[in-house]
Amino acid sequence: MSDERRNRRSTPSNGRPRGAQGSAEGHRGGQRGPGRTVQPARRVAYDVLRAVSETDAYANLVLPSAIAEARLTPQDAALATELTYGTLRRLGTYDAIIASAADRATDGIDPAVLDALRLAVHQLLATRVASHAAVNESVNLVAIESGRGASSFANAVLRRITRDSAETWQERIEEQARSDDERLALRSAHPVWVIRALRRALAAEGRDTELDALLEADNASPDVTLVALPGLAEPGEPRLPYAPTAYASPGGDPRLSVEASGGTVRVQDEGSQLVALALAGVSPIAAGERWLDLCAGPGGKTALLAAIALQEDVILEANEVVPVRARLVRKALRAVPGEIVVHEQDGRELAASRAGEFDRILVDAPCTGLGALRRRPEARWRKSPADVAELVPLQVELLSAALDALAPGGIVAYVTCSPHLAETTGVVQEVLRGRTDIVELDARAAIADVSRSPIDLATEGRSGSGSAQLWPHRHGTDAMFLALLQRSAAVITTGKED
Repeated sequence: MSDERRNRRSTPSNGRPRGAQGSAEGHRGGQRGPGRTVQPARRVAYDVLRAVSETDAYANLVLPSAIAEARLTPQDAALATELTYGTLRRLGTYDAIIASAADRATDGIDPAVLDALRLAVHQLLATRVASHAAVNESVNLVAIESGRGASSFANAVLRRITRDSAETWQERIEEQARSDDERLALRSAHPVWVIRALRRALAAEGRDTELDALLEADNASPDVTLVALPGLAEPGEPRLPYAPTAYASPGGDPRLSVEASGGTVRVQDEGSQLVALALAGVSPIAAGERWLDLCAGPGGKTALLAAIALQEDVILEANEVVPVRARLVRKALRAVPGEIVVHEQDGRELAASRAGEFDRILVDAPCTGLGALRRRPEARWRKSPADVAELVPLQVELLSAALDALAPGGIVAYVTCSPHLAETTGVVQEVLRGRTDIVELDARAAIADVSRSPIDLATEGRSGSGSAQLWPHRHGTDAMFLALLQRSAAVITTGKED
């Protein structure tokens, strides 16, 4: 997903009111206990949580460099990873428990203290970490960051939490829920609006009974998947069931595999690989075709398309409006021989200026990212329905512009890493309304054709749509959506030929 929007903050910031936990003895100028120390893995996890809270950082981008900078052992790196992602996944549930134990709303607790409490609650209720270690280390963290008064408050809250089991705390907070969906939100650690959106998306396939399995999959640690760029690298073992380019990481730091390959092996979700391969495989490729990746950042799908383009003598261009992400695209393309132009324009403007030029266009549209909550667990707490309302018009405009940039017979792949119906079939239906020059192809068949083994893609309830939806609980991939739209060979837009 090429997410060009800055996410709204839903985690506490330094501007929020402080509680009566002694926050006047804060990080700047407060008294700290002598000789306070924190185990390195917990320190790294805490620092990443603070970055997520304070700067809207994504843990999957911050954590690897934090681990490397701290020179953690493999064992400590694994612990830091579990503590970070586990805490972020269940943030809403942990906040409810903290509020109950502290007898105050979490927005009345100093943000630095709150992140330490969240980290401690995860250790106390969801890991095998000894209770005394979790409490002592977290209290030390608070003392170091916010002073003695705050550490006394944290100690009192955590001691209360240790008196009861995880099951008891879960029952206690669920008793306060005002609806079944609120209870499910506290149990599954998903906001209510996300639960409802996922339920509707599953119901569109006649599979709303799978909601619990999907929510559970969102909270599971995903395996690391690698892509071997075709013609430049060979997939390792074990192979994955669907994308012919995909295989599971052999373990350890996957960056080592990437570096050893010179970039011809990359970390990339299997679903992300499948949608790019489906665009390349949906029809025979003719030498000299012109392809465009319209929203290319950070470049994973671009690199895969570039490797195929190299094999097939195709001209590929890429575009990414955000300069930092455009640099990531160029970096991803270094492993592929040849020059590939990477534009830095608004995708709508670029497409409008290149009417009728391209044979295949990938529109990996900016979206809410609700399909990748396994990998970006903090996103569920940052997003809101307002983000959907803001993104849908942009998605419609990008897709409409891309269709106009197609040559006769050309194909657009509209992709989102979100199953939200407003961002997926809703966008496609809106764009196709009133157009007579576009036909929707069978994206399910296109994915099945490139898949190594049979893949279960639901057809029920899609009102004749040929779109495809992947799911974490069913396919082990991110929840990628794909629609394939082809421009007529004789281009007609208003009832008469151009």
